[in-house]
Amino acid sequence: MAKVRVNVAERRQELLRATVLQIGARGVTAVRIADVAAELGVSNALVLYHFATKEQLVTAAFAYAAEEDLTRLRTLLGRRTTAVRRLRSAVRWYAPTGRAEGWRLWIEGWAAGPREPALREVAGALDRAWKDELAAVIVQGVDAGEFECPDPVAAVWRLTAFLDGLAVQMTAYPGALPRTTMLTWADAALARELGLASLPRNGAAGTGARPGARSGARSGPRSGPRSNGD
Repeated sequence: MAKVRVNVAERRQELLRATVLQIGARGVTAVRIADVAAELGVSNALVLYHFATKEQLVTAAFAYAAEEDLTRLRTLLGRRTTAVRRLRSAVRWYAPTGRAEGWRLWIEGWAAGPREPALREVAGALDRAWKDELAAVIVQGVDAGEFECPDPVAAVWRLTAFLDGLAVQMTAYPGALPRTTMLTWADAALARELGLASLPRNGAAGTGARPGARSGARSGPRSGPRSNGD
C-alpha cells in the first residue's frame, strides 16, 4: 500500500495535537520528544525536524491549544445578543465546569512559565487577549446602558482571577464542589462586577444595580480588544 504523504502544515498540526495530549498526561516537565513521537508512530528525528528543541515544541503546542480556545471565546462574544448574555455564556464556558478543555494545559503553562521564558511570553500574550476580549464586551454593555462598570479592565482581572483560582482547585481536587455550585458562583461573580443584583435568565438587561451602585457611571479605559450555556 502506498504511503500517504503529509504536507508540512498538516504534520506540524499533528505534532502539536500530540504534544497537547502528552502534556495533559505527563506534564510540561516530564514530557519528552520521544513521547510525542511514540504518540504518532514517527521518529524522534522527524519531530526535531519541525521543532528544534522540546521547549519550542511545548511553547508552540501551548499556543496552538490556547488559540483554539480563544477563537471559541470570540465566537461566543461575537453573537448578536445582549452584552450580558454574551458575557454569561463566555464565563460559563470559561469556568472549570464548562467545555473549555485547556485548563490542565493552562495550569501546566503557569507552573512552567517562571522557568521557561518563551512559554511565559506566549502564555502572557494569550492571557491578555482573553482579558481584552471580555473587557471590550463589558464596555459595549456599559455604552448600551445594560449595566454599570466603572473600570472594565479591573473587573475582568478580578473575574478571571477568581475563575482561574477555582479551576486550579477543581483540577487538583476534581469533584470537590458540585457543578451547580460552581456555576452559581460564576454567575454571582459576573453579576457583582456588572453592578447587577443577579443575572437575567433571558439575556435581557439585569435585574438592577445592587444597592449603593452609582448611576451614570462611565466605563473605564478601553484596553482593546481566556463553559457553556446561558
